[in-house]
Amino acid sequence: MYAQAEEDPFAPFYFQQEKQEICGQLVSPITDCYEEKYPSVVDRFFTRYYYIKSDAAYQVLYHSNRICLICLASTHPAYGEGIASVSYDVGNVDRSQNVVKGKAKKGGMILQADTTLALLTTETGKVYKIPSCIRGKLVEVNTSLVADAKQLETVPEGAGYFAILLPKIENCDDIKASLLTQQQYEEHLSKIEVPAT
Repeated sequence: MYAQAEEDPFAPFYFQQEKQEICGQLVSPITDCYEEKYPSVVDRFFTRYYYIKSDAAYQVLYHSNRICLICLASTHPAYGEGIASVSYDVGNVDRSQNVVKGKAKKGGMILQADTTLALLTTETGKVYKIPSCIRGKLVEVNTSLVADAKQLETVPEGAGYFAILLPKIENCDDIKASLLTQQQYEEHLSKIEVPAT
């Protein structure tokens, strides 16, 4: 009686891997196709571009739907100095108060490439003006950086974005041409790291 009470009533319904054949060939389980080095979200859906200002590099992650994430490039000097805080209050306006409505994102601030998007302060006291990098409409800022700026040092690529911008369709080609591609950026870094002889 006690042994019967311990039996799992759902046992007959559990998944059991069975060998399957199609046209005489054994079909391997889908779990055999698992790849540990599966491409990241950025690798799958975004194109990496770079914007250089005052010897500091910024990354623009460009999605096929025109949405652009503005981030620090991995070589940005703020990482070496330690990140202390992020503020969207750039003096004359607080970018975090930007409100957009509807599909057309009405009400979004129109920013130029060199417009200051945010202020990043390092542990050494240096302040970096984070540029918008592209001309577009400000859709959203990442307010979680205000509460915890240190996360920029630990989050995966793309997760530590400062803002989401939406360029006009007719400006997209010019915007891409004004930025460095991944290859051009790597060439730029190699020229800096290897001094000319």
